[in-house]
Amino acid sequence: MSALISLQLRQGNPDFLDLPWDLPLSRWGERCARLVEIERGLSRHEVVFASYGKAVYALKELPARVAQKEYDVLRGLEDRDLPAVIAVGLARARPDGAAEENGVLLTRFLEASLPYRSLFMQPGLERYRERLLDAIAILLVRLHLRGCFWGDCSLSNVLLRRDAGELQAYLVDAETSELHESLGDARRRHDLEIMEENVTGGLADLAALLQLPPALDVMDTGPRIRRRYEQLWAEITRELTVVQGDSFAIQERIRALNALGFSVGEVELVPSGEGNKLRMRTMVTDRDYHRHALHTLTGLSAEERQATLLLGELQALQATLSTEKDRSVPLSVAAFRWLHDRYLPAVEKLQQQRVHAPEDPCELYCQVLEHKWFLSEREQRDVGHQRALDDYLELKRARGELAAGPADPGTLRAREDS
Repeated sequence: MSALISLQLRQGNPDFLDLPWDLPLSRWGERCARLVEIERGLSRHEVVFASYGKAVYALKELPARVAQKEYDVLRGLEDRDLPAVIAVGLARARPDGAAEENGVLLTRFLEASLPYRSLFMQPGLERYRERLLDAIAILLVRLHLRGCFWGDCSLSNVLLRRDAGELQAYLVDAETSELHESLGDARRRHDLEIMEENVTGGLADLAALLQLPPALDVMDTGPRIRRRYEQLWAEITRELTVVQGDSFAIQERIRALNALGFSVGEVELVPSGEGNKLRMRTMVTDRDYHRHALHTLTGLSAEERQATLLLGELQALQATLSTEKDRSVPLSVAAFRWLHDRYLPAVEKLQQQRVHAPEDPCELYCQVLEHKWFLSEREQRDVGHQRALDDYLELKRARGELAAGPADPGTLRAREDS
C-alpha cells in the first residue's frame, strides 16, 4: 500500500511513483531495483540514489518542515545562478508504522562530481587537493555576494567538479541556509567561523583514516580557506579610482577579476569628486555570463574564454563612451559601436591578409586583443585598437604567417623577447 501523501515535481523529471514510499529510505534496498551506489559524502540524514535512464537522483529523508525549507532555498539559489545542486521535487510520505510523516527532498545528482574524500582516497587526483581550498573560498564568496548565508559550510556539504584543470565547488546541503537581499559583515563572519570549525573537524576525521598530505594541516586548513576568502572578498568589493578615458585601467581591473575565476557582469562609473577622476564599481556574475551576454548583445557565438575577452573590451568601450558623452551609455549601444566599428572591420582585414590562424573569427580577434594587452601592459597605457591590429599584422608578416605584401603604414613591431 502506498504511503505517499503528496509529491511536488518540476517538469522534465520522472514521476517517481514506482518507488516504495511505504518504506523508510533505509529499507528501500529491499524492494527497489532503481537504487544505485555512487561515491558520496557524509550525511546526517538517510540518502539514497535512484537511476532513471541516464539521470541519477538523490533522495534525502528529513523532517517535512526542514525538507520544505531546503527545497525553497535550493530553488532560490538556482534563481540566483549560484553553484548548488538542483532541486527537482519534494515528497511527503508516512511509511507503514511511522507515527509522523517524513519529507523527502529530491535533487538531480551532479554529474562528474566528487565528494572531497575522493581527492584523498583516489590515486591520480593529488593535483586537485590544494585547489580544494580555493574552490571552497570562491563558493563562499559567490554565495555571500548574492545574499546567501550558508550556515553549515563543511567539506562534506560540497561536491567538486573538475573544470579545465580547476575545481568548482557546489553547495549540496542547504538545511541551515538563508537567502537575503544582502549580507552584513556580522553574518559573513559567522559563516566563516562555522566553516573553520567544520573543516577542522572534517579533516580530523579523515586524518584518523589515512595520511593527509603535509599541505593540508588539520588545524590550519580552515583558517587558510578564510584567508583566501578574505583576499578574494577584498579584491572583488574594492572600488577603483580611474582617470577619464583610461580604458587600460578598466580592462586591467576586469582581467584581475577574471583571473580569480569571476566574470564581470557590469561596470559602473560614478564621479569621485576629484576632478576628472571616476570611481569604478564592478558586479561579478556566474561563469556562464559572458558567453550568453555576448550572444544577446551581438549575435556572436563564442566559447566562454573568448567571450570573456570580447565582453571585457566591449565594457571598456562603454566606459569610454560614457565619459566622452558625460552620461551613462547603455551596453547595447556600446555593443553596436564595438561590433561595427571594431570587430567586423578587424576580422575582415585579418581574413583579407590570410593570417595563418584558427578559422574561428572570434579566436582570431581574441589573438589581437591579447596582443593589445601585451603592448598596453608594456607601456602602462592603452595603445589603442588600430595600433594593436596593425602591430599584430606586422608581427605576423615578419614571422611569415600571412600573405606577402608591404606592411601597413605606421605599424610598430612588438619584440618577441619583451
